[in-house]
Amino acid sequence: MSSSDFLFDVPGPKAKRRIRIATIASVLVGAALLALALVQFGNHGQLAFGRWRPFGTWPIISYLLQGLGGTALAAALSTVLAGALGLLLAFARVSGPRPVSFLARAYMEVIRVLPGLLLIYVVLFALPPLGLEMSPLWMIVTAITVYRATQFGEIFRSGILSLDRGQGEAALALGMSKSGAMRHVIFPQALRRVTPSLVGQLAGIVKDTAFGYLVSYADLLFLGKTLSNYNHLLIQTYLVIALVYFLVNFGLSRLARWLEARERRSGRSAVLATDPDDELVVPPVPGAEHAPEAELAAADAAEWELAEEVERLDEIPETTKLDGR
Repeated sequence: MSSSDFLFDVPGPKAKRRIRIATIASVLVGAALLALALVQFGNHGQLAFGRWRPFGTWPIISYLLQGLGGTALAAALSTVLAGALGLLLAFARVSGPRPVSFLARAYMEVIRVLPGLLLIYVVLFALPPLGLEMSPLWMIVTAITVYRATQFGEIFRSGILSLDRGQGEAALALGMSKSGAMRHVIFPQALRRVTPSLVGQLAGIVKDTAFGYLVSYADLLFLGKTLSNYNHLLIQTYLVIALVYFLVNFGLSRLARWLEARERRSGRSAVLATDPDDELVVPPVPGAEHAPEAELAAADAAEWELAEEVERLDEIPETTKLDGR
């Protein structure tokens, strides 16, 4: 099962046909708009080589790389913090007490419908009067974390609920605690399933860091704005920045698709893996070795009793079995 199988409905033949038609139409419209834009740029001299030459010099390249480093730092911090908070929200909704689960659900439902830009303004204007002074970096990281944690939490929760309920019950039957079953059995499998979706969220976080220019954070967009004010090449500068964002997010999207395809292939190989006797190979359950000895002994005793009962039934004559005596 891929991440899209439990986050969205799998499209049927008609839906796939409509998606292909819409995709082709979108590509044609986009190509027409791009051609029109290039024609207009050419008519106004924006495609002249002299206007693009400065972006091949090392000073400007290093300046833009500095902004890209700021974007990467903000995205990395936001991803780690939002992932941790989202994981707590998912656990609270799935296995927490009812009041905690209600609070987690309320947080996710409220924050998820708010615009990310609004949270930036809240951090920028509402927190300083309360005595919470932050650097520009932590302003943007806090806003992104609060917003993206809801998406991470929903992804983690969907991954946990997509697993067979019997796996958790089997872990509990082996003597593992509820938290141990979640930590050793359920969550590792859920994490493997939702990894492509998590990588997709990383692409969204990279785009969210562009709001850093509102708090004067030195990310790629803010430094690009400063550069355009210096060299007066507004269109060229922002087109180069758009190209950098496109390459980064396109690479992350391709990585997510590759991970999803690998997970799909590994899922098929796990189903087809059998032993020489054509019996399905069942992987060991983590933590089974820590089951209480008393419960293991009781299970062994029950198994011996069952075997003795089967032997006793085998010794009964067939006529007696048919007569029901």
